[in-house]
Amino acid sequence: MRSSPTPVPRKAWSVLAVSTFAFTVCFMVWMMFAVIGIPIRKTLGLNATEFGLLTAMPVLSGSLIRVPLGIWTDRFGGRIVMAVLLAVVVPAVWLMAYATQYWHYLAIGMVLGLAGGAFSVGTPYVARWFPKERQGTAMGVFGAGNSGAAVNKFLAPALLVAYGWTSVPKVYAALLLGTLIVFWLGSASDPKHLVPANTTFTEQLRVLKDPKVLRYCQYYSIVFGGYVGLSLWMVQYYVGEYGLDIRVAALLAACFSLPGGVLRAIGGVLSDRHGAHRVTWWVMWVSWVCLFLLSYPQTSFTVSTVAGAKTFHVGLNVYAFTALMFLLGICWAFGKASVFKYISNDFSHNIGAVSGIVGLAGGLGGFLLPILFGALLDLTGIRSSAFMLLYGIVWVSLIWMYWTEVRTANVLNVPDLRPSQGESK
Repeated sequence: MRSSPTPVPRKAWSVLAVSTFAFTVCFMVWMMFAVIGIPIRKTLGLNATEFGLLTAMPVLSGSLIRVPLGIWTDRFGGRIVMAVLLAVVVPAVWLMAYATQYWHYLAIGMVLGLAGGAFSVGTPYVARWFPKERQGTAMGVFGAGNSGAAVNKFLAPALLVAYGWTSVPKVYAALLLGTLIVFWLGSASDPKHLVPANTTFTEQLRVLKDPKVLRYCQYYSIVFGGYVGLSLWMVQYYVGEYGLDIRVAALLAACFSLPGGVLRAIGGVLSDRHGAHRVTWWVMWVSWVCLFLLSYPQTSFTVSTVAGAKTFHVGLNVYAFTALMFLLGICWAFGKASVFKYISNDFSHNIGAVSGIVGLAGGLGGFLLPILFGALLDLTGIRSSAFMLLYGIVWVSLIWMYWTEVRTANVLNVPDLRPSQGESK
């Protein structure tokens, strides 16, 4: 007989709503260079590697700050940490409009990137307002703020075309300031959600020695790191590969970014219902198929036939490419939610610290991947080499998952393949 669900406090829904809104705006700001980086690249004459570093710089700082932000959230509460974070980022975003040299953009991008750390604040903050059986859904709804990447692709090109690229950081700074006010009015604090005052920093970090944390970092490095990397890379990919206008390229790129953010909430529901392992396992296999097809470069070859030489072309047109990217975005939305369901199951008392280190791994993936995409493009001249790299990363995740979860479950005769502690049978 199933027990009745634990009631959710009314304030929890307000906290979830304003936190999700704040994270959406923060993610939109975090992905700003995906659009305005293109005119900046033309102005400064950057090569592909330099452009990759420019777009990835905010991702680096946003990733490195995630562990301390998660720990501070456990210790001081998400309301005050999120508010301070928003207040610090506003002036940096505004100053972006007045930068003139490459190092200016890199330096300001480091501060701007702190907006990406909002995830490690909101995840433990939101989760603790909900009962355990609803935490996957709550974190999935909050994580849907990733859709800020898609909002950026709609809003930034419109501002860029109408008023020039310098209008984008000014408008975004104003939005951040308004978000700070809305968040503060709608959020709340609960002392019961904080770790004991006598808990040391070292004790909070001790949980990171668990080998499961490293495995979850690997999963998240592809479903989130890959999402961020491609969100930053796709606009210029469409422009270069298919010769599209920047507005059309941004719209098509949003076909990946939007489902990759919004559908994370559904991934949370599926993870609560079917378990983190089942969802993640299928996410990796569908990703493997999509990336295999996306990796194939545009190819022309000539075959000698009895009627003479015939030339054939093999490659994805823009419609097939966009459809595969749309499917990949859906998969990674589910995967981002399922990885954090693992964390809430196994580390319910240390969500802040563990989500911080897992978020760091995903963010570092998002930082390194655009640079590697650019380096591979400079080295090989093949744009689809970006997907070849991601294909290899998915292989690593599948092999690791098989040996540590699927094979173990088979040996122990666990039919539902859910070896993580805390998941329902």
